[in-house]
Amino acid sequence: MALALLGAMSGVASADFRLCNNTSGKVGISLGYKDNEGWVTEGWWNLGPRSCETLLRGNLVARYYYVYAIDYDRGGEWSGKAFMCSREKEFTIRGTEDCLARGFDRTGFFEVDTGEQRSWTVQLTETSDQSPLSPGGPSFTLPQTGTRSPLNLPPPNTGSPRR
Repeated sequence: MALALLGAMSGVASADFRLCNNTSGKVGISLGYKDNEGWVTEGWWNLGPRSCETLLRGNLVARYYYVYAIDYDRGGEWSGKAFMCSREKEFTIRGTEDCLARGFDRTGFFEVDTGEQRSWTVQLTETSDQSPLSPGGPSFTLPQTGTRSPLNLPPPNTGSPRR
């Protein structure tokens, strides 16, 4: 599997941060970003195969966002080197410091550089499913890493955030 990131400026009026699961399995998504009060991480959005979800509505106010994704069906995760706080159940956590001391997990998120666009879509795709991206759209591939037992993950709730 691989993760393809695609920045998309659509012709529609809405501007959002969206994530599409173009894999054949269920995935769990958590998101980290900086708002007016500081760093915040939120999760879980549970997306069924071949579905999309708007994670943040409205014009994007930051250039960088951070994503951590779990493959419920095959195990494994999409992760990175930006460590933020998370937990296995539904969460909204303020701050990225002292995760373990505050009773949270310390999780490596991968960085999404939106290039200061008003809207952005992240595409989760399986390597064999990748098709050419639209001209001009930035893209890069990150390998899925590690394995994690689905028994320790929040149960799937296809298509809507658990808040």
